[in-house]
Amino acid sequence: MQPRIYTYKITFEEVPYYYYGSKKEKYYNQPYWGSPKVNKWCWELYTPKKQILEVFDHTDEGYEECRRVENRLIKPVLNDIWCLNEMCGGTYSTKVLKESGKKGGNKAKELGVGICGFTKEQRSVNGRKTKELGVGIYSMTTEERRKIAKENEKNKIGIFALTSKERSFNSSQSGKISGKVCFEKGVGIFGMDSFSKKEAERKGGRLTASNLNSQKWMCLETGHITTSGPLTRYQKTRNIDTSKRIRLQ
Repeated sequence: MQPRIYTYKITFEEVPYYYYGSKKEKYYNQPYWGSPKVNKWCWELYTPKKQILEVFDHTDEGYEECRRVENRLIKPVLNDIWCLNEMCGGTYSTKVLKESGKKGGNKAKELGVGICGFTKEQRSVNGRKTKELGVGIYSMTTEERRKIAKENEKNKIGIFALTSKERSFNSSQSGKISGKVCFEKGVGIFGMDSFSKKEAERKGGRLTASNLNSQKWMCLETGHITTSGPLTRYQKTRNIDTSKRIRLQ
């Protein structure tokens, strides 16, 4: 029997994880169970089963065709939660990108290098200098930045790697932290005496488009801070009583 070139799929008896790959045998029926790196634990923990999907001519052309088919199999499912493939055609999955980003950020923080080595004042100065010189993100036109944002959304990286629920949760957490900081530092509504609060409420009664858009409100249930209209929509979509709010400025 001649050695084969083939695509395959590995599944596991106990769990719904799966993995696609290709193999060029050195001899017929050569034992092979894939070459995962990040997700090797699954092979060690569960019972793998291999299904050969398609066999190709044992030639250079056959191998190239096999690899193209492998990419077509992986690409639509690369970011599926049960897919164990980490890469497809040079593109890493969001799972790998998230993990490498966390590791890189933690290492930089630990060593105090990169942006983690700057003080708050240094970061502020660098930001202004970057804008003045037109480098970094400021070297791109608005259209170019929009294009990059669309690519990130398409490939589900950066903030687009989060689900809407995750983004909402992060926003909520940020609001809670902001409210807590205001309370601890005694600023905003927490820095006013009763007379000042009443005076602010009296002045707030004569609303114009200008001062309405400048007023900040905080949801008392989640701590989310924004202007009046957006906060109303925020609370309604979460079935929160819209009276559960307080104006910060």
